[in-house]
Amino acid sequence: MKRLAPLLATAGLLAGSLPFLTAAPAAADPAVQEYGPARPAWHRCSAEQPASYECATLTVPLDYRQPRGRTLDLAISRVKSPDPAKRHGVLLMNPGGPGGPGLDLPLTAGAALPPEVRERYDLIGFDPRGVGASSPVGCGLTDAEQQFQRAYRPETFPSDVAWARTVADKCREKAGAVLPYITTRNTARDMDAIRSALGERRISYLGYSYGTYLGAVYTQMFPSRTDRFVLDSAVDPQRIWRGMIQVWASEAEPAFARWTRWTAERDAEYRLGATPEAVSATFWGLVARADRDPIEFQGQKITGDDIRRGRPMFFSPAQAAPAVSALKAAADGTPPPKGLAVPDVRTALRGAAEPASDNATAVFWSVVCGDTDAWPRDPEQYRRDAERDKARYPLYGDMASNIKPCAFWQRPAEAATPMRTRADALTVQNEWDSQTPLVSGLGMHSVLRGSRMVLARGGEGHTVYLSEPGSCVNAPVTSYLATGRLPARDVACTTVPAPAQRHDARPGGEPLPFPAGPQRF
Repeated sequence: MKRLAPLLATAGLLAGSLPFLTAAPAAADPAVQEYGPARPAWHRCSAEQPASYECATLTVPLDYRQPRGRTLDLAISRVKSPDPAKRHGVLLMNPGGPGGPGLDLPLTAGAALPPEVRERYDLIGFDPRGVGASSPVGCGLTDAEQQFQRAYRPETFPSDVAWARTVADKCREKAGAVLPYITTRNTARDMDAIRSALGERRISYLGYSYGTYLGAVYTQMFPSRTDRFVLDSAVDPQRIWRGMIQVWASEAEPAFARWTRWTAERDAEYRLGATPEAVSATFWGLVARADRDPIEFQGQKITGDDIRRGRPMFFSPAQAAPAVSALKAAADGTPPPKGLAVPDVRTALRGAAEPASDNATAVFWSVVCGDTDAWPRDPEQYRRDAERDKARYPLYGDMASNIKPCAFWQRPAEAATPMRTRADALTVQNEWDSQTPLVSGLGMHSVLRGSRMVLARGGEGHTVYLSEPGSCVNAPVTSYLATGRLPARDVACTTVPAPAQRHDARPGGEPLPFPAGPQRF
């Protein structure tokens, strides 16, 4: 816990609650005040789904500054509270991304909600603008062009620059009139349009990963319309968005060091080294070997860069150790250690395969590039940063800091949202989260004044509530959603990590629809 103590102290988790800094309430966004969508025309979503699962389409402005101009369709869904007498209001949900569809969340996440929460809300899902059934956008990108985890090498950097420019150019050519308006601030305005269409004075919210930033932005734009907000596995608003990709690299290093210690204690099982130093040497020897001669493993040729792209798995030692042990055995041409349960790690090592459509990728870049003007525009800055971070954070630093399409993206239509207004939200965090690491969750908590944090010490994996049935965070989150009462102070509890491969699954074992793989928040 040496690593945890100073971070907890920073967020007030050792001393109690964070001091409140009072800010004057902000007025609601004037653009949305001018725009009131019609009430939804609800209908059964499909014959294959329960009759209680209803869908509708709202029409919202592409540009809220021109409410009578071009419009977008916004697909929404609903499952009503089973007990109208106990109903408190509506609970909107977002699974993360950016680019993750959320239309099915009232069914998938709703089935996992405890009864005391479920009965208090009509559950509202929606595909964010540009996503899925909500006027989807695309850039016509190939599968190769959708892969942005690119290792830095001097000889390949010109092709990396060409790739980044090509993605930006294709997106501008294919959807340049729409993509500047696919941003977090406009999605927050859409959320308020949903509120207005439903006839609600306020909304409650459950957002995961990127959805935490979306929720936080809503609290700042519409503070008087914010009710009970849970922000699970939070983005640091001060790091959007290049800094959030770079934090994958800096925080992979302590996770990797933890893995070497854990694995060394189990050398008889994994045969990777009896000391942390030996385990590390084995790993880096394997990376160098795979870069010289790719390893045939589970039907794929695995390079050293592919192994480093497996960064997220090192946040769970019980997942990483058998994978690396089996990979080493494959490189050596020997059987894996006797009794070793070898997971299917193709996705972890090569990255989650993108769908045939590039919709999620197009929305990802639209938001990541369009939310902030903090991206460098000079390719040489990316070269220098990638060289520096490859030395600082050898596991992933060069991939995190290498050039991205945002270097060539059109300038954002709006500035990023300042976090100045008090928001009585609940932030939730695992200690060992690969996508929104602990330092990121603490960053959200520190800038969102009035928030409380529930931290699962020892918790592994990305997303917690409803994803980890045994997590110690579940009780305080359930209590808050059911009663509206925040914990009196920040909570740091101890949890036992779920078994490998259990993350992002609800009690029935079916996956929740959170964006998977190492390329999403």
